[in-house]
Amino acid sequence: MEMGMRNHELVPLELIASISKIHRGAVSCSLINLAKHGTVAHERGKRCKLTLLCCEEICRILDDGYRLTTLGYDILALKDLCSREVVGAVGNQIGVGKESDVFVGGDPKLNDLVLKFHRLGRISFRKLKEKRDYCKKRKSCSWLYLSSLAAAKEFAFLKALHDHNFPLPRPIDRCRHVVVMDLINGTTLCHVQKLNDVEGLYEKLMNIIVRLARYGLIHGDFNEFNIMLTEEEEPVLIDLPQMVSMDHTNAQFYFERDVNCVRTFFRRRFNYESELYPNFDAMTRKYNLDVEVSASGFTPRMSKVYEKVLFQSYLILLKNSCY
Repeated sequence: MEMGMRNHELVPLELIASISKIHRGAVSCSLINLAKHGTVAHERGKRCKLTLLCCEEICRILDDGYRLTTLGYDILALKDLCSREVVGAVGNQIGVGKESDVFVGGDPKLNDLVLKFHRLGRISFRKLKEKRDYCKKRKSCSWLYLSSLAAAKEFAFLKALHDHNFPLPRPIDRCRHVVVMDLINGTTLCHVQKLNDVEGLYEKLMNIIVRLARYGLIHGDFNEFNIMLTEEEEPVLIDLPQMVSMDHTNAQFYFERDVNCVRTFFRRRFNYESELYPNFDAMTRKYNLDVEVSASGFTPRMSKVYEKVLFQSYLILLKNSCY
């Protein structure tokens, strides 16, 4: 079914039987049992509305068939991670965001680690009810596929930045929409009320933004919710799916937004405001880490697909905010 969903929103029973090389009757019985456990869902043919980039709506008829649910996709990813002996246990949920769920876990030797399940389409993209042809020859792009793209992007940047000694968790492995990384003992910056050295932390955060720019990258979502603070008040970046290249069309916008997020937070939380902050025009690229990331697995084509759906969702949210 997962193979069928590469180019089908709903996978017909006949196609599932053909791909699996199992008799149709046996496949039907298995699907009924899987549906009872919530790992797959059956949908009959229906007429739905499709929102285009121009914000016009057209009707489209979906075929009868089956699709993987989020639970089913989670199980597939965890099964593969367990077979690779990467994950041995999954514990409590320790974080929830607009686009991800974070759980504490353990490897087969019960060393602590973190599992991040990407959930595109859950909240911030809920208004975008139908996924069009973002994938060139694909007939559709499911939210499961887009979540897998987000995980691929984050893992690629985690690995590249960790290899260059940026402050972030050590990436361990990725499977589908799940990223496995080291557990960081600390507190999310948004929950910190007091600091021993406010000015020192402010400078460290601005230095990270500048250093990223010199490596050809912009975080894109550099705020108190995506930064952890250790007991020694050392910042650690924990969320990277929004990261873009310094060559991006809107690079200056993202760079200035990152800087202003830090300045605004320090002014409101710690009553601290500095006249010293980085300027986009003064940034000089010295390395091409964005190029390295493209070569490491997250290709420019994958990036275009991911960024296009983000732009589509932004248009829909903007349209709704006007009413």
